[in-house]
Amino acid sequence: MPLIDVSIAEGRTAAELRDLVSALHRAAEETVGALPENTTVIIREVPTTHWSKADRTIAERQAASAADTTAKEL
Repeated sequence: MPLIDVSIAEGRTAAELRDLVSALHRAAEETVGALPENTTVIIREVPTTHWSKADRTIAERQAASAADTTAKEL
């Protein structure tokens, strides 16, 4: 009875999240023979201001990237 728990930064569409759920169910079936009715998938969307790596949040990295892109366009 697999329990697949995924944390992902917010910002995906409902369709993208639905596709992820389906792909995870398929992976459990194909790799470990899990029955669909016995597989649980939990997706936790984390605000980009609450997820950091190397002391910079995703939101901070996105803002810096957008600023770099704008500067290059000028």
